[in-house]
Amino acid sequence: MLAESQDEEQLIARVAAIDIGKAELVCCVRIPGPGNIRRRLQEVSTHSTMTGSLAELANHLVDLRIERVVMEATSDYWKPVFYLLEAHGLQPWLVNARDVRHLPG
Repeated sequence: MLAESQDEEQLIARVAAIDIGKAELVCCVRIPGPGNIRRRLQEVSTHSTMTGSLAELANHLVDLRIERVVMEATSDYWKPVFYLLEAHGLQPWLVNARDVRHLPG
């Protein structure tokens, strides 16, 4: 028998979104602005998919206290990024771009 449950809305204050390609990835970070919860700071950066560059990105995300990393990739290019971010203590989510394109924010 199916049981009914209620989903709770979850807001993540410190988030990063990554679009992964074969040779590079683009990362967008959004964090709360200083002193005002309605203001957000945003940073967009491009990185190589080589291990050294990925480690620098992971360290930067840890320094910013990112709570969730949402990733979209074609093929299997997501695997090294996912595992490296996970090894740095981050919470990566692999998503289908079609499913998250229309979400607010």
